[in-house]
Amino acid sequence: MRVAMYYRNHDIRLEEMPAPLIGPGEMLVKIYSSGICGSDVMEWYRINKAPLVLGHEIAGEVVDVGEGVKSFVKGDRVAATHHVPCFSCHCCLSGHETVCDTLLSGTHFDPGGFCEYVRLPAINVDRGTWKIPDTMTYDEATFVEPLACILRGLRAANFEPGKNLLVLGSGISGLLFISLARALGATHIMATDMSSYRLKAGKQFGADDTIDGRQNVSLLFRECNQGRGADVVIVTAGVVGAFGQALRAVERGGTILFFAPTRENVSIPLSINDVFWRTDITLTTTYAGSPADCVTALQIIRARRVPVHDMITHRFGLQETVKGFALVEKGDESIKIIIRPQE
Repeated sequence: MRVAMYYRNHDIRLEEMPAPLIGPGEMLVKIYSSGICGSDVMEWYRINKAPLVLGHEIAGEVVDVGEGVKSFVKGDRVAATHHVPCFSCHCCLSGHETVCDTLLSGTHFDPGGFCEYVRLPAINVDRGTWKIPDTMTYDEATFVEPLACILRGLRAANFEPGKNLLVLGSGISGLLFISLARALGATHIMATDMSSYRLKAGKQFGADDTIDGRQNVSLLFRECNQGRGADVVIVTAGVVGAFGQALRAVERGGTILFFAPTRENVSIPLSINDVFWRTDITLTTTYAGSPADCVTALQIIRARRVPVHDMITHRFGLQETVKGFALVEKGDESIKIIIRPQE
């Protein structure tokens, strides 16, 4: 089969490798659509593992099922997630399924979504794969995993209908936060970015106000919000300046969700008194989405509460994967890029 083999962001080669063989409880899926995630272009994180096949936002057709698989048959249209929990460890039992030890071993796609066929391990088949309706395109179904991450993030950020929201960074994650928060009853949403292209997208997908991130974000948010800061601040830009902006913009009693990683070895100075004394603010993080979040994400996409189809700006065949990576890395000429391995 053909694969897009990752060596570095600007070196992704179309290569051939054997299609994976499946065992009991496993499935082979023919990949029709695979989304490029922002984490895919974090070269500093990927380079030491290269060469490898990336891609974890997948949708396709079941073409083979292993012994013991009861819930799926050949021909089923499915979406799948690459990380699934054990449901029995301390983290899982305390509601932190997305940091279960299974994330470190045994639940990855074989070899990855940017190829023609993927083997789903038995644990992924059991609790990380879902049938998609005929009314949903494969491209749309690739949003199940990323939207699940957004759902978990909003929950961790104590978001509720009636709260206002500041989203720092208007890439695809920021836009999904904006669109979902709007659908779930946010009052006022402000989005920032340094790209006029992304700021325009922020408006398109539900932000009331958009501002250049180089401006005084805290002051401008308060001017639009009767002098109050943000109930919820979502940091989707992995740069130090955004962390400082979040701390200055959050209202007393509010929550900051640090959603995006930075480059390695980055730290920020914090004044403990300024941040925590007499502020009642909460700083939190999330990683990934649980199976339950994926189910909810699928329902939201099916109901078209979040217009994921409109967020797709580019589609490439497998041989043009490197073009997709270049656009994602540049960041100001695209929103969501889908790779179609069968093209």
